[in-house]
Amino acid sequence: MQSTSKIPRIVIGSFMLESNAHSPASTREEFAQNVLVEPEDLLADLASAHPKSPGCLAGFYDEMQRIGAWAPVPLIAAAVGASGPIDQMWFDEIVASMVASLKSAVSEGPIDAVFLSLHGAAIATVEVDPDGALLAAVRAVVGDDVPILATLDLHGNISSAMVQHADYLSAYLTNPHVDTHERGAECARALHDSLTSGERWHRAFVKLPFIPPSVTQNTERKPGANTPYGDVIHFGQSLINADVQNVSVLSGFTLGDTPKAGMSVIVSARTVEGARTAAKTVAVQAWADRARYVPKLTSLEDATRMALEAGRNVGKPSLLFADVADNAGGGGRANTVWILKAFYEAGVTGCTLAIFYDPALAAEAHRLGVGATFNADFNRDESHPLSGKFSAQATVAQLHNGEFIGRRGIAAGHAISLGPCARLTVGGIQVIVVTVRQQAKDPVFMEALGVDIAAQRSLIIKSRGHFRAWADAFFSDERIVEVDVPGLTTPVLKNVPYAHIPRPLYPLDDDWGWQVGEPVLFAAR
Repeated sequence: MQSTSKIPRIVIGSFMLESNAHSPASTREEFAQNVLVEPEDLLADLASAHPKSPGCLAGFYDEMQRIGAWAPVPLIAAAVGASGPIDQMWFDEIVASMVASLKSAVSEGPIDAVFLSLHGAAIATVEVDPDGALLAAVRAVVGDDVPILATLDLHGNISSAMVQHADYLSAYLTNPHVDTHERGAECARALHDSLTSGERWHRAFVKLPFIPPSVTQNTERKPGANTPYGDVIHFGQSLINADVQNVSVLSGFTLGDTPKAGMSVIVSARTVEGARTAAKTVAVQAWADRARYVPKLTSLEDATRMALEAGRNVGKPSLLFADVADNAGGGGRANTVWILKAFYEAGVTGCTLAIFYDPALAAEAHRLGVGATFNADFNRDESHPLSGKFSAQATVAQLHNGEFIGRRGIAAGHAISLGPCARLTVGGIQVIVVTVRQQAKDPVFMEALGVDIAAQRSLIIKSRGHFRAWADAFFSDERIVEVDVPGLTTPVLKNVPYAHIPRPLYPLDDDWGWQVGEPVLFAAR
């Protein structure tokens, strides 16, 4: 339906959570440590030089500002990095806040559209499909005449309800996610075209019985590299034309343990046939490539030997060791001790570990002050068995308040808070200890605490892959080692205690002759 408002009133808000079903529940307090912006503060945050709001929301806002006059109507913006299932009462509060703000806005005059920055892989302690439930609640308030557009993380576990209630869904194209602003801007342009023409979008949806291991999902296509996920996303983008407006290929979140698990293809198009054909074509290509998604991990024993050699011989290249099983960006605790303990006991030197989540240890370092030497008890307050315990003599080398502006990578330009931080010297290893759980997604987390990254002989990074968006300035691909150790985000899927995923599911189950069928179609409203 074509907008009748001279200046369109566009509702904007965000709910972003990627739920690792095996991690502790995500609470209001955890959101508050990351992104929790009330409606009355959202516009000021988005207009600031370094917003806390998610990149997609900032990108939508900036592009709408560029396009022309509009009247933004703010909802709550609640976002956190990957964590456990969201506490049901807290999720209900988020939905209630959005619904109340929407009803208030509707009472003041017509709403022309809604834009939401979503993740797509949330689960709650009760609700199995929070993203779908939220979209349904928004649709119930605004009705069918108002378009709803949303961005999604490409790790979203997508349900039919999500595609049904939204008119236009746009998932990231990059992993690491360096295109969040552009996806928000894309939705702004799509909305502007829709309000101008009065046209809406047909959607086609295919769910594949396939969950690719996390370390096989990088999208950067380099000569000689095996990047099947990058290839299928690139193939999908090649189908975009005057009819097909968006092709989103979502790998899914391997650790969600949800009935929604599995790769998804969503196409938004001007015609039903355009959406149907593109979705099936891409799904067939994705399924045909399933055997290419093979993790290549290095044992802890071999990684320790490599780090020792790098420290002893400056003629050898420095190395980055990715602790992919303890990725806070996937719901890990960011505090497993296995690599730290092995490197310390072996006598590795010239090494930095970033970043280690231990609020009690960070607080103790701040109480003692720079220069203090003490017995550092890592994980004294942690109860999860996969985290482990480790104690060693440490010296407080530097302290920081933990307020950062992202310099390079997926958080560049955004305000980030890690709470009180400390750099501890533990033998030949520097450990960056933080108060707010986060992955090492920006080099400033180390640089601000006095670490010269280029001078390190080895670097331990607790991240699955987002570090690659900044680490390429220091480490070429062949100098990045993905280590096989225990953790909540292990890419070794046979070690994940699944209970709720649909079966059969590749690669957990052998090929069983499944073939891509017809997409589920949703007609334009």
